[in-house]
Amino acid sequence: MARKCRRSARREDRTVVPVPRGCGRLVSLNQMAIVTGIICSYVVNWGFSFEAVNGWRWMFAIATIPSLAFFIALFFVPESPRWLVEMGREGEALGVLKRVGDPAAAPAQVESIRQTIAEESGTLAELFRPGMRLALVIGLVLAVVQQWVGINTVLFYGSVILTEHVGHQSDTAAIGANVLVGCVNFVATIVALWLIDKVGRKALLMVSAGAMAVGLVCLGLVFRSTTPSPVMVIAAMLGCAAAFAVGLGPGVWVVLSEIYPTSIRGRAMSICTVALWVACSVLTLTFLSITTAIGITHTFWLYAGICAFTVVFVWQVTPETKGKSLEEIEAFWRRKHV
Repeated sequence: MARKCRRSARREDRTVVPVPRGCGRLVSLNQMAIVTGIICSYVVNWGFSFEAVNGWRWMFAIATIPSLAFFIALFFVPESPRWLVEMGREGEALGVLKRVGDPAAAPAQVESIRQTIAEESGTLAELFRPGMRLALVIGLVLAVVQQWVGINTVLFYGSVILTEHVGHQSDTAAIGANVLVGCVNFVATIVALWLIDKVGRKALLMVSAGAMAVGLVCLGLVFRSTTPSPVMVIAAMLGCAAAFAVGLGPGVWVVLSEIYPTSIRGRAMSICTVALWVACSVLTLTFLSITTAIGITHTFWLYAGICAFTVVFVWQVTPETKGKSLEEIEAFWRRKHV
């Protein structure tokens, strides 16, 4: 999706024009799909939580339905026209494009795909030349901090936090609170779709990380009490979820799709995506251990510190890509010697 947006900034005569409005929103739809799946899973799990004995079994078993549906649907999904063109099977690519879009426009689309593939001829070594090294570091840092700000401690362990650290909370009530977190996450992501192309990437990321830092500090303060208030805990968790969803959630993906030249974008984004999910795994696997070692209050304050670092990093190092053409971004990196 981002490739289509960025390609629209290029003219045959190499004239520099701004990227059309809405490109950030288009990329952010990826995050919208993720949070939609999250809230659906929360609601289903909450429904099964009323079955005290076998509810947890049904929570696992029900996941086979979308998995099976996805598996069956794959038999009817055509190969990607881009992949077919790369493999030299342009006739098949033309047939797919005629099926899914305007048949009259299909030949032009095949030609456009061919040109894009020709532009993406960069090598892995290009990622480490001056300028591109800095772009790669920025992408890796943003990918890692997006996870290490601690959002998944709220999304994954919200019910555990409520049952183990807030007294008198049943499993059903705790999972129900997760549904509320999912709803806020969903609504805030819709807000992000509206803001991402109006406010700009840097401002949204900074406000998001700053607001999340405040929420995590408040969450830590609540847990300093021997009897944490369930209302205060849930309010802080909702604030963290909203702050993340409105900026860091979709915004990082948008920046990653825009800061790299076409020739190396695929390789660079692949590396950053691997780093992001490794960071997610590390956070998920270490949260409970860190909480045991230093306490839940200091754990949330640790994540708040990472949020503060993110604000400074975006402010001082990350370039603004809103409204910038492909040529302008490439020229920006060429001026760097890092």
